[in-house]
Amino acid sequence: MHAIHYFLSAMTIDSVEGWLETGGYVVLFGLLTACGMGFPLPEDIPLLAAGVLVADHKMHLWIAAAVAWCGILTGDTILYHFGKHFGLEIVRVPFIGKHVTKERIEKAEKLFEKYGVWVVAVGRMIAGVRGAMVVAAGAIRYNFAKFLVVDGLAAIVSGGLFLFIGHWLGRRLHEHMRSIQHSEHVVTIAVAAIVVIAVFITWYWQEHHKKNDKTPTPTPSGE
Repeated sequence: MHAIHYFLSAMTIDSVEGWLETGGYVVLFGLLTACGMGFPLPEDIPLLAAGVLVADHKMHLWIAAAVAWCGILTGDTILYHFGKHFGLEIVRVPFIGKHVTKERIEKAEKLFEKYGVWVVAVGRMIAGVRGAMVVAAGAIRYNFAKFLVVDGLAAIVSGGLFLFIGHWLGRRLHEHMRSIQHSEHVVTIAVAAIVVIAVFITWYWQEHHKKNDKTPTPTPSGE
């Protein structure tokens, strides 16, 4: 378990970006499916990393968006059916039970009774709530077709938002790097100009003093 916690704590956008760069859309789909099933990695991180790769022209925007959407819905569908099968006992299932508590599920169930389908729409947007919302929807046997439609629409918004943010961050990073490279060129040219000027001044000073040394010293008159 310590090794698992160490592995999870080491996961950053950079490391996930490396996985996506290596495995492409298959890894993106797999990660988002696993996130939906309770794997303790916020789905926002693969989405942000995918957005960065889109900005770097290593992924195509619309393909990444479609794959991400399918991965999100696949994970949510599996988790819904887990909730339907296990009910509150799902907290005993490895990984899921560590991140979806009975208290969260019971609270989500009460919200379903009060607000209905809006719980799906809003809960999908909030990390830490979406898992409990999906489990609760399955546990109370909420209409699956209605759940899937609303969850899919909400996933377009939430997934699209984080893809956009990742893409925006990636573009800003590239612009920053280009700015740095431009500054480096300017500094290089300036340093070269200073060196040339310094060499010229040194040469001129030496030549000037050579001429002065060669100039004969006038003798005093009357000698």
